[in-house]
Amino acid sequence: MAERADDRLLRLLGIVAYLDGAGPVSVADLARRFGTTPAQIQKDVDALWVSGTPGYWPDDLIDFDAASIDRGVVHLTEARGMTRPLRLGTREAVALVAALRAMKATGAVQADPARSAVVQSALRKLTAATGEAANAVDVRLAPGGDRQVVAAITSALTARHRLRIRYVTSSDVVSEREVDPVRLHTQDEFAYLAAWCYRAAAPRTFRVDRILEATETDVPVQSHPGAGDPSAEIDFAALFAGGSSPLATIRFAPRARWFAEEVPVESVRNLPDGDFEVTLRVTNPGWLRSTLIQLAPYVRSVSPKSLADDVAGAAGDALALYDTDPTPIR
Repeated sequence: MAERADDRLLRLLGIVAYLDGAGPVSVADLARRFGTTPAQIQKDVDALWVSGTPGYWPDDLIDFDAASIDRGVVHLTEARGMTRPLRLGTREAVALVAALRAMKATGAVQADPARSAVVQSALRKLTAATGEAANAVDVRLAPGGDRQVVAAITSALTARHRLRIRYVTSSDVVSEREVDPVRLHTQDEFAYLAAWCYRAAAPRTFRVDRILEATETDVPVQSHPGAGDPSAEIDFAALFAGGSSPLATIRFAPRARWFAEEVPVESVRNLPDGDFEVTLRVTNPGWLRSTLIQLAPYVRSVSPKSLADDVAGAAGDALALYDTDPTPIR
């Protein structure tokens, strides 16, 4: 599975800080120090070479000695201020205090003593530096689930291990599933686990406060190819993202209630006749199209019209295949 972007960012910043004090270092030594390969260090240097401070003219970019690189040595010649201590304004400091207090309240931090200590230390120092302005910040988060469940999820995400969970829906239907965890995220007041579900053979999200039990196994997580292209990996980040993606409204029959339980939606509205209506962001049109075709007997309406036409067209193409005369067997 691809390296997490935040992990690489930390390494890139660490490389600049280390080289700024250590001077020229061989690629092999740098790879050993940062726990990666010489080839990855070369890619990191290439990325840093086109990074820098706003403006991004040649004089704004981080620079290395090109002749040293050719000899297998990384020699930083210009850090562009990346190693100077960060100076924060009051507004920026208060925003960081709020973020750290929110982070401190999450189950993932509370369940990990080492992580909790780091957050506490950073929060204590930043609060002292901010002074009275920090006292105006009050952050409260809704409960994120059982602490043992969150601890198991956090550990499995870190170790990249499969999880075995017991999950209950809002209809009190309990199921046992094996999932490959992808990430924890929050939406509105709830925490969700984005994962590949082996029972559904598809990506699913699970509200953390509805996970009754979670057990980390010693089975490594697997790569999960997209349904259409066996060589393509599913873009989980796009699938579970929100932001500025277009909104869709879908009305379902009651038997499709799992959709509102396991897919991140913006809102759910229960209707008097037992149907329900969800509003969600269309971040992965192909996945949504395929899912709606599978749930066709329970889909009452889809809007906007462009999405409805897209789904209807795909369903029509699929049905047309059944109308083709089969080739006679000789």
